[in-house]
Amino acid sequence: MIITFCGHSKLYNSNIIKDRLTRELRSLSAQGTHTFYLGGYGDFDLLAANVLHELKPEYPEVESILILPYPDRPADAALYDSTIYPPLENVPKRYAISHRNKWMIEQADLVIAYVEHDWGGAAKTLAMARKKKLPVINLAEPGSRKSADRTNPR
Repeated sequence: MIITFCGHSKLYNSNIIKDRLTRELRSLSAQGTHTFYLGGYGDFDLLAANVLHELKPEYPEVESILILPYPDRPADAALYDSTIYPPLENVPKRYAISHRNKWMIEQADLVIAYVEHDWGGAAKTLAMARKKKLPVINLAEPGSRKSADRTNPR
């Protein structure tokens, strides 16, 4: 199963969000081997990468992959098992991140989000996931886990 993330670039309750995210990732990891696609930009992406890195000793089979929007972007490989540059060669640089996010949603079986409002890049990415009818766990919404559990991944 491929699980991807989308969330705001700025987080203000990161300790609370980290606790929720850790619980979700621990629960998902305990269910079996998963591959996690991460964007590597902003507070939520960094928080997700750090939590996965912290859980790696407990769940060594989990794979954490940084999805690069630019082929020449330097990556801090310490938090990830590997990197992927999706087919974005013909995308203008100014649209690379949104196209990378779309590619991640197209590959995903489940999305873990932290989206509090309906504007910006994270909200657009979440809307893509919902339009595709992917299961979504939005840590900003109480009860989101229940709706994700009722929706079967493809």
